[in-house]
Amino acid sequence: MSTRPDPPAACEIGLSWYASPRPQVYSLELELGPEAAPWDWQRQLAWPAIATQTLPLTATAPPAISVPIARPRIRVRSFEFPAPDEVLPAVAAAQAPSPTAPDGPAATPHGATRIRPPGDVIKLEDRLLYLLQPALELLLAERSLEFPFPPFAYQFQGIAFLYPRHAAILADEMGLGKTMQAVTAVRLLLRCGEIRRVLLVCPKPLVSNWQREFQQWAPEVPVLAVEGEQEKRAWQWQFAEIPVKIANYEAVCRDRELFESAGDGGRRLRFDLVILDESQRIKNRQGTTSQVVRNIDRSRSWALTGTPIENSPEDLVGIFEFLAPGFLNSDMKPRKMGRTIRDYVLRRTKDEVLKELPPKLFRDADLELTPEQRESYRLAEEEGLLRLTRMEPSVTIQHVFELVLRLKQICNFDPATGASSKLERLEADLEEVAQSGRKAIIFSQWVGTIEILAEHLRRFGPLQYHGRIPSARRDDVIRRFRDDPDSHVILMSYGAGGVGLNLQFAHYVFLFDRWWNPAIEDQAVNRAHRIGVAGPVTVTRFLVLDTIEERIDRILQEKRELFESVFSDARGHRHLGLTQAEIFGLFDLKSPHGPIDLAA
Repeated sequence: MSTRPDPPAACEIGLSWYASPRPQVYSLELELGPEAAPWDWQRQLAWPAIATQTLPLTATAPPAISVPIARPRIRVRSFEFPAPDEVLPAVAAAQAPSPTAPDGPAATPHGATRIRPPGDVIKLEDRLLYLLQPALELLLAERSLEFPFPPFAYQFQGIAFLYPRHAAILADEMGLGKTMQAVTAVRLLLRCGEIRRVLLVCPKPLVSNWQREFQQWAPEVPVLAVEGEQEKRAWQWQFAEIPVKIANYEAVCRDRELFESAGDGGRRLRFDLVILDESQRIKNRQGTTSQVVRNIDRSRSWALTGTPIENSPEDLVGIFEFLAPGFLNSDMKPRKMGRTIRDYVLRRTKDEVLKELPPKLFRDADLELTPEQRESYRLAEEEGLLRLTRMEPSVTIQHVFELVLRLKQICNFDPATGASSKLERLEADLEEVAQSGRKAIIFSQWVGTIEILAEHLRRFGPLQYHGRIPSARRDDVIRRFRDDPDSHVILMSYGAGGVGLNLQFAHYVFLFDRWWNPAIEDQAVNRAHRIGVAGPVTVTRFLVLDTIEERIDRILQEKRELFESVFSDARGHRHLGLTQAEIFGLFDLKSPHGPIDLAA
């Protein structure tokens, strides 16, 4: 290390300086010497080893408490649903679809309809059973159940309502298809093996109608109508191979002993399901009919009616005595009664379920002649055919027409006693029309028939509109029919009322007897079904089977179908009346002058 030198001598200019000290110099060797590692070329490029020092951390460990948590044990409840009973051989063997059924499953494009379980289901296993049920459309498709034509969505909902219930009232307004919904629900229960014995009780005029409805909507289900003498009925009641039995209320009352005690087979008659059509017939709890049907041993109870309450809530109490004895009582307030029965009753009106431009809903009321009518008809037909046969070859179209008209009039009323199966059915339907506050038009081709009907239908406030009514009075008749709430029925002839009238306020049309040409009938129906109508129009066409009416209808239907199939896009004039040859052919007579149109 150097020391500072002595200062030099002063210069002449008076300045002095000191020499700078020599800088101190240090040398540091920065060269990195690689170590050769012949076995690893990567180590040749490695940096020198770095010295490291480890310092222990002596932090105090926090206190910890270990709490063991046991795995919770989950409680599991398992249910095994029993397989349904075996389907009756008679039902299982007849699985062919209806000849008129379209191809494909029964489901319609409206979507899936879930089964509607009863609201009083408490057990978990019962709730699961309903929850796991597939959609109604899938159930129908799995069992290859087909329909002659697609049902409406609300009809699927009605089937889903009836299917799971042991007690139910289907109270849809007339014309919405209560019969179809009940038949399909029965059909599905039979095919699923949940029921095996069904009893359907209905008014006598409707027995044949129910048979035809089963043939149309459940063609594979055997049906037996319990009728005839007492010995025959006793055998029919015990005939177990037929799953569905249909009986009228009078027959059930006559055979009440079979339901109260053991029958010939040594046991009391029992059914899995009992259905009451027009169940307002049992509204009087003290009546014989109510007591008899309530005494029938059964598992399920259904009631069908368009008027569950006709006079007072007591009517509904009477029906519920059949469905669930003691469930209702007369002391209940109307609102409480409504809340109580909400889960048991399904009621829809046309206004609720048919929102769009209302369609025409056709109902064919196929009836049988009463015994009095049948005897008069047989005598008239035999005498008329004998007369025509004797007149050949001089017989004319007028002679044949006389016989046709005579037979058609007997189909309306028996000339000796006035008995009429059409009148019985009409009165039953008009009761429901009046209860709903609706109005109905009844068409006939004879003024005499209209006058007879007016006498029998006085309680419905009937008005007449035909050729014998002066023209000056006709507008007043229409005005009264529209405005008077007590006038539920207007009786019209095809000639006077078939054209030129607007009766959009009438929701029901009854064709008491049929016209020769279906186009004339269409014009009559269109008096009510036209622009401005507030709801669907239900058209009921009366037709007596095994008579001249059925023969005429068959011919006209064939002509209508032929025209529609060939000229479905045409809008020309349709002449669908009977020709002379067809009129003669009604009685297997040969037309002497060929096919001349004389019946328009």
